[in-house]
Amino acid sequence: MSETVEIRLRRLEDRAAIEDLVLLYFHVMDERDLAGLSAVFTADAHLGSGDGVFDATGLAALEEIYRERFAVLGPTFHFSHGVLITPDPDDPDTATGVLTGHAELVRNGEPTLVALRYRDVYRRTPAGWRIADRVMSYFYYCSAEEYATVLVSAERNRAYARPGPADWPTVLRAESGGRAPDWLRALTAPTE
Repeated sequence: MSETVEIRLRRLEDRAAIEDLVLLYFHVMDERDLAGLSAVFTADAHLGSGDGVFDATGLAALEEIYRERFAVLGPTFHFSHGVLITPDPDDPDTATGVLTGHAELVRNGEPTLVALRYRDVYRRTPAGWRIADRVMSYFYYCSAEEYATVLVSAERNRAYARPGPADWPTVLRAESGGRAPDWLRALTAPTE
């Protein structure tokens, strides 16, 4: 059975609203607009990270996480490289997404470069689409000075005192068995 024009139009409108939402997140971060978090996240939102540093639920907890982050950051500029959005076939008020981007920032007084990936769950609320779950991960997080040497290293996450492994690509990690992550395989699986 083919979809109606109304359903297809609603899906396009939803996609545009989610694309705007992920860009709004970057502006809220760059402007340090803690009050703006409620325009980005659901009240019960979860924020996690691939390296396990972040694990918070609820707007108050997210506000505290961001307040702590902002305390060590100078100016930041986040860039979006695009988002893959997958509507939930069983729930028109839910979608998942993978947003890629990078940030130029000052952390602890040092110019820093970050390549980011966010795995998201989006939920339609009475106020519009919001992020209900976000897991941040890093391809690299390093000082601008170290960039050339860090990029060829397995320990590309230099966000903390001790260097750690990059979160992706997972195919380079022994535990992945040389295969793409489940979320990517689901997006690239043949359709019937």
